[in-house]
Parts: sequence; structure tokens; C-alpha cells
Amino acid sequence: MRKNLVVLTGAGISAESGIPTFRGTDGLWEGHDVMEVASPQGWAKNQSLVLDFYNQRRKAVLDAEPNEAHKMLAELEKDYDVQIITQNIDDLHERGGSSKVLHLHGEIKKARSCVDENLIYELNGWEIKEGDLCEKGSQLRPHIVWFGEMVPMIEPAARITAKADVLLVVGTSLQVYPAASLIHEVQRNIPIYVIDPSTPEYYGTNQITAIAKGAVEGMKEAKEKLIASC
Repeated sequence: MRKNLVVLTGAGISAESGIPTFRGTDGLWEGHDVMEVASPQGWAKNQSLVLDFYNQRRKAVLDAEPNEAHKMLAELEKDYDVQIITQNIDDLHERGGSSKVLHLHGEIKKARSCVDENLIYELNGWEIKEGDLCEKGSQLRPHIVWFGEMVPMIEPAARITAKADVLLVVGTSLQVYPAASLIHEVQRNIPIYVIDPSTPEYYGTNQITAIAKGAVEGMKEAKEKLIASC
């Protein structure tokens, strides 16, 4: 039986495909306070601004291509039962060939109803416009988990992580909760690999192997280690 490899990914893997992480050191996203463009309050205040912000992000995703890190994760399905849990809202894992991807924070290429969160729609292009309505007559919004909202996929993600034989963390500093809590769901003595240029010193433990590199270079090293140990 193949081992379960659970992979938790963040903005660092998408950044190497040219998708900006958006949130700068000043806490602003493209010059906007995060609460203006990524919160229920911001949506209530200025729908046009929020729609435009995500339309531009969506356009960037459509123009981007999966990088070698995405592709190497897909290739590991030859040796492992791989489950991706991503904080990213793009579809680069899917386009890179991964077959099982759980999106914690939503998906940029989908829209949903403001009155019924179960009404989710695939978008054909890069825009959601004011006046685009769901079947119940409500304005469509980005299918994104905003600050202050529940993360409905965190419980399924925790259950998946608890069954991991190996955990691989790529391109996330594990600073954003609740996603950061997933690393604590793995069973004791399960090997954990963390790929991030700024991995904290305490990652150098018996259980956690730190690979202080970017996503692509780090995945080259991690892939070799994983194949050797499967």
C-alpha cells in the first residue's frame, strides 16, 4: 500500500509562477487596506472595489502557468497517494497535474451567491460584474474566504492531515491561522518536510526537516528524499 503524502502549500509556490503574494510588509494589498478588499465589511461598503480587486487577481491567475514545483508534486503521485491542501486560491495545482486538491480559502475562478453559500458557479472569463446575479437574484461575489469568515474546509483538511504518513509544507511560513494549525494534526513521529526560504530554527528537529529554499529548488531536494524513503 502506498503511503499518504499530505502537502500543505501557500503563496510561495504560486509566487514562482509570477503571481504576487499581494500582501506587502506594510500589510497592504496592492495599496489597499486588507479589510477594504477582503472582508465582509469591505464588501458591504464598496462592492465595486472588491470586485475589481479580485477581477485583476483572476486575470493574473489566467495568465500564469504552473511551475516545476507544481509539476513535481503531481509526479509524486506515481509513488505516493498525494493530497494537496492549499491556502492558494489559484488553480495551478490542478493545471500542474495534481488530482486531489483541497482549497482552504476558496477558488478565484469561481463565484458564489451572497444569500446561499451552496450556490457556486464556474466563471468563464476573468470578470464578475455588478449586476451578475445568482439564480435567487443576489449579486455574485468571489468564492473566497475573507478575513472574519469561517474556513469551512479546515475540518476536512484536519482529518486528511491526521492520516498523513508524511507531511510536506511548501511555500508557507505557517503564520496564518487556522491553516497553520494543521501541522499539529499529524501523528507523533510522522516525518515533516518544510520548504521555505525563512524556515525557523526550531524546524531542525528529528520530526521536522527544514529545506531553506524556494519552492522549485526545495521541491527538487524534497522529491529525491521522498522517493528514496517511499
